[in-house]
Amino acid sequence: MKSSIFHGLSAFPITPCDDNGRIDENGLSNILGRLANARVDSIGLLGSTGTYMYLDRAARQRAIEIARQSVGTEVPLIVGVGALRTNESEQFAKDAEQAGASGLLLAPVSYTPLNSEEVFQHYVSVAGATRLPLCIYNNPTTTHFTFDVALIERLSKIDNIVAIKYPGAPASEMPSVIKPLRDAVSADFSVGFSGDWNAANALMAGGDAWYSVAGGLLPVPCLELTHAAKAGNHSEVKRVDELLQPLWALFQELTSIRVMYAAADILGLTHSNPPRPILPIAKSEHQRIARALEGLSA
Repeated sequence: MKSSIFHGLSAFPITPCDDNGRIDENGLSNILGRLANARVDSIGLLGSTGTYMYLDRAARQRAIEIARQSVGTEVPLIVGVGALRTNESEQFAKDAEQAGASGLLLAPVSYTPLNSEEVFQHYVSVAGATRLPLCIYNNPTTTHFTFDVALIERLSKIDNIVAIKYPGAPASEMPSVIKPLRDAVSADFSVGFSGDWNAANALMAGGDAWYSVAGGLLPVPCLELTHAAKAGNHSEVKRVDELLQPLWALFQELTSIRVMYAAADILGLTHSNPPRPILPIAKSEHQRIARALEGLSA
């Protein structure tokens, strides 16, 4: 049986803060309330969209506390615990467990490029720090490390490493992406995908989960797309994906994190900017983003 929290739509919200990295508590609660009301399958708190690497330990802890207060215990919280040092990731994992996280997401963050054995030992140490199930985060664009199938297979044998978040691909490439992963891991290991504009392809090819940036602010259409893809309803997938195409285009042009901050501002949920040195999208671009949001329900 698949690990119950690593399936369906996992919504990844921004973590709104002030210029000093203090959480905008009302803003975060507003965003998380939308996700809980829509009944997403899980919330990916402190992921890349949640700017975890820009937050200190206190801010990370406070974000988890706010999330639990905002969504209760019914929505699983998958919390990012990446850090430059292994001992820090271990501490963040323990903090997350103590604060009520349901599972962990770990990327191999590093300044110095890592080799496979270093990544393996890093995951062994962090997985051993708590009893929570852990998802491997393969994010080569950010970490400059790519998990090969042999390393994924090796990591999947560790008791509480039960899932992977993997980059999605165009429809024609998905069978060749997913089959080696499925062949390398056990049937109860969850294989999920990121990359919103490839989400439908990944789910229809047999992916267990969609780890979604857009879902962190616009859960309703993303749930509709998830349910249609998992059911193999091609016409509904096409309908919803076409509604989302203007947003996907903006993600690819302006980057998803910057677009999500601007969208949250347009929707009146928070007026926080991304953490510096990331600069917000110019106000002159907001009209384009507002048009892309039209017709996308909360």
